[in-house]
Amino acid sequence: MARYPKRQKVKRYRRSFYTREMRLKKGIGIAVLVVAVLAAAWVAAPHVLDWATHTWYTVVRDRDLSASSAVSESASSGAQSTAASEPAASSVPEKEPEPEVKGTDIVTGLWAEVDVTTLTDEAAIRSAARQLKAQGMTYAILTLKDTAGQVYYASQTAVGAANAAPTQVELTSVASIFKEEGLVPVAALTAFRDPAGARADHALAIRYQGQEYLWLDNKASAGGNPWLNPYAAETVQYIGDLIAEVHAAGFDQVLLENVRFPSSTSAKQDYGTTNGVDRAGQLTADIAAWQARFGDTVTLWYGYSLAEVTGSSSQLGAPAAQLGVKNLLVKVPSSSTLDAAAREELTLSLTEAGVEHVVIRDDAASYFE
Repeated sequence: MARYPKRQKVKRYRRSFYTREMRLKKGIGIAVLVVAVLAAAWVAAPHVLDWATHTWYTVVRDRDLSASSAVSESASSGAQSTAASEPAASSVPEKEPEPEVKGTDIVTGLWAEVDVTTLTDEAAIRSAARQLKAQGMTYAILTLKDTAGQVYYASQTAVGAANAAPTQVELTSVASIFKEEGLVPVAALTAFRDPAGARADHALAIRYQGQEYLWLDNKASAGGNPWLNPYAAETVQYIGDLIAEVHAAGFDQVLLENVRFPSSTSAKQDYGTTNGVDRAGQLTADIAAWQARFGDTVTLWYGYSLAEVTGSSSQLGAPAAQLGVKNLLVKVPSSSTLDAAAREELTLSLTEAGVEHVVIRDDAASYFE
């Protein structure tokens, strides 16, 4: 029996049987679909654009503008602040530090006296200083050598040590504490009216003519006292040594009082060698000697009465302003007073006479500055 070879099956797909009519219908359907999609897109496009535009303006654009505006405003304000501060900084010069006030500087302020016998310890010293400061005082006068010749601190001079007052103050503590409390301590020293000093060293004293006895400004029975001799070099040296001691302890300003002769002009007075120099001339020389010795290291004040300032007296031989005094403290007697205009006039006249600084003490008017 004959065998025939196996015949391969043929697969037939539907597309293999598409007719021309079917292809035409399919093409028309696709075209209609495309047209429909395009038409729908055409209709929806304005609405989509409106939505997109609205979204950008309300969300994206506002956010970006706010951020950029904040950055711009920050930069602008920073620039304006810098611009504003630069002119201010450039227009206002840096304030120079005020020079330190030295102890010898003379400043405007009120004056007061302090009873040195109350300054017994540091607590008492500070209490007194604070009380004065609370009262608005600037200067504090402390009498360290009085008209009796007593010295209220431990002087190293022979005459000063011999005439130590019963109450002794610690000068360094007084000066430093008063300065700490904002005060200017002024050491007051009586110059030539010094009976104790005259008795301690006769070389310093006025004597009776041709005798070794000390001249007295009144009868001994009436309480007469000897004086230091303004013509004696030893006297000028002694007062200068006291100035040096208080300055070394911290007192940069010193008030010298009774830089004068006794009011009496008796022929019985023996001043030693005068070389023909009158009273005014000798006082001028003494003042010049102290000024030359201390220069700018100590501010020297001189205290005189109103009568000694405004006129000539036997004690000075000329008005005080003519003695070469730079700094003058004028004492108005308690029996009279000066109003503001009179004080101003007095100060002006003294300044014109060569005085550099004037302080007026008028107790009746409660004025001391």
